[in-house]
Amino acid sequence: MKILVTGATGFVGRELLPLLAEQGHEIAVLTRDPLLAGVRLPIHCAIHSWNPAAEDPPPEAFDGVDAVVHLAGENVAGGRWTAKRKDAIVQSRVESTRRLVSAMGKLKSPPKTFISASAIGIYGDGGEEILSEDFSTTVPNNGFLGELCRDWEREIFRAEEFGMRAAALRIGVVLGKDGGAIKMMLPAFRLGLGGRLGSGAQWMSWIHVCDLAGIIHHVLQTPSLRGPINAVAPHPETNGAFTKIFAGELGRPALFPVPAFAMRAALGEMAQMLLASQRISAQKILDGGYKFLYPRLTLALRQISNHFNHLLLTEQWTPQPVEKIFEFFSNADNLSLLTPDFLGFKILSQSTDKLEKGTRLDYRIGLHGIPVRWQTLILELKDGEMFSDTQTKGPYALWHHTHEFIPQNGGTVIRDKVNYRLPLDFFTDPVAHPFVRKDLEKIFMYRRQKVKELFGS
Repeated sequence: MKILVTGATGFVGRELLPLLAEQGHEIAVLTRDPLLAGVRLPIHCAIHSWNPAAEDPPPEAFDGVDAVVHLAGENVAGGRWTAKRKDAIVQSRVESTRRLVSAMGKLKSPPKTFISASAIGIYGDGGEEILSEDFSTTVPNNGFLGELCRDWEREIFRAEEFGMRAAALRIGVVLGKDGGAIKMMLPAFRLGLGGRLGSGAQWMSWIHVCDLAGIIHHVLQTPSLRGPINAVAPHPETNGAFTKIFAGELGRPALFPVPAFAMRAALGEMAQMLLASQRISAQKILDGGYKFLYPRLTLALRQISNHFNHLLLTEQWTPQPVEKIFEFFSNADNLSLLTPDFLGFKILSQSTDKLEKGTRLDYRIGLHGIPVRWQTLILELKDGEMFSDTQTKGPYALWHHTHEFIPQNGGTVIRDKVNYRLPLDFFTDPVAHPFVRKDLEKIFMYRRQKVKELFGS
């Protein structure tokens, strides 16, 4: 199946794309920034430029496409809902969906399936009621989020007018490492400053990001699944229970509740999204055959809490044979060609003439004008296939970089997987990591361009 994905560089997209690739699907993406997307995408795939605020998607992006997965949109929980921010959210969710569906409707042969993100905000505050996809069981909601979701889904289901199977995934609170709700909560909870929100009695319907990606793939593969589908785990918890479980998995107390009035004062209308009680049923997706990896909150939070490292995963294809590419990358003298000038990179010493297992490399780099010595050790090397290095001295608490070289389509896929952790990450992560991540993306973006110049694209 050929699948076109929007929002592929986001939290859910980065989990979904490798899953689709592992299952043998061909993938293309629509993105506002193709150059940056090339670094942020975890797999090599076709990239098409699209600014949903200003233009229709290019018709060539749909060539041979069997299904479209629409995940793009402004983060609803990304800040106080000012009039300007509300407009941006509506434009990125409702208007982008309208443009996308209209473009597909103009095709001679539209994709067979259209799956789009939606949100459980459509249900409003349901108290203790178990809320299913059937609107007759829901509590009316006239707030911004409810109206947004209804308008959003109206555009999603216009796809049915053009003969497509349409599904709107009403997504709950998404949990996972380096994104979603946990990214916002983790710093405070790791410092022992977490606590319940409001009374803590409100129900939270959550889902692990791995299960959300799994549900998307399952719906793609299951023609009988269509219409609104709740994308939530089968066992919701109250906010109070969530707080206790999360703090317990981190081995921290949770003694600092946030009163409802303080949330309303700080967040305005957006506070209602966090205080509303939403006990959402997952029965439809369960009846549709999906088996959850993380059905219980304790299991999900344990998996997340046991991984404090950050991951950067990126791929690039070049038309040269794998032997040529491996020879170039495994020659340390070529590293300076692939490193931007702002790092002031220089190799000081190499313990062996040729890169091999056990080789130590000493470098000098400059981080924002500060000179730093860095030493790495080659842990493993398979000729023509891969090598990995780890930092033994340097600026990171952990740095492990695996370089893989994979023959594909008459050329080579260069895959980089970097696991890293900042020093004193309890304190530095909330402030420093966004800047460190941008620096790493700049470095890999530069390298991506140099590889194109040296070897073609």
